Amino acid sequence: MIGWVIAIIVIIISSLRIVIEYERGVVFTLGKFTGIRKPGLRLIIPVFQKWQKVDMRTRVVDVPDQETITKDNVSVQVNAVLYFRVSDPERVIIKVNDYEYAIAQLAQTSMRDVIGEVSLDQLLNNRDGVSNRIRQIVDKATDPWGIKVLSVDLKHINLPGNLIRTMAKEAEAERERRAVILRSEGELVASDNLTKAAFILNKAEGGIHLRTLAALNDISSDQTNTIVFAVPLEVLGAYESIKNGVKHKK
Repeated sequence: MIGWVIAIIVIIISSLRIVIEYERGVVFTLGKFTGIRKPGLRLIIPVFQKWQKVDMRTRVVDVPDQETITKDNVSVQVNAVLYFRVSDPERVIIKVNDYEYAIAQLAQTSMRDVIGEVSLDQLLNNRDGVSNRIRQIVDKATDPWGIKVLSVDLKHINLPGNLIRTMAKEAEAERERRAVILRSEGELVASDNLTKAAFILNKAEGGIHLRTLAALNDISSDQTNTIVFAVPLEVLGAYESIKNGVKHKK
């Protein structure tokens, strides 16, 4: 009698299963799906019932480098990372075998297809849009499996070496073009200001002479400079008038 009691206790203990908060248990009785076990201590009848745990947390799939060709026939290598979670534990066990591997393969195929529909410029300038398009395709395809794709992020886009050099030359040429435009705009503003200053100095009495004295002062600050001062004709004329006036008095 004691032996039977011990046997029953052993059977009951061996039938108990613990389901963690982030898990769900998919139970099959005599091979048929009979329910989902939620978190807690659960009873599984040996021999007659089998179960599988399903992790309900967000999972990550690393999509390895894929050799793809863009719409404008440029060969690039692209890799990505995909985030998903199980939305229906029943379907994820019954509808697909090794769902992580299936998602990875589907993501690789979808990534090549989407990149083949865009040009290189669109791929580089609208990475978020391309990633979202891949997510939509994979999410729609995995919905019957009970999987929700949360996001797809393109990590690296590797370009051919010759294309990188060409793009670098284009970028350098663009920077030089902008520098030339900025210099020319600066010279235009400077010439306009000089014209206005000359006009103002020309109208003001003695303005030109004051500007000349200021320039001489700036030059004389460096002792290595030699100044050749050209006396204006007006000064010589005034000197000649003074000289003639002195002679006339004599």
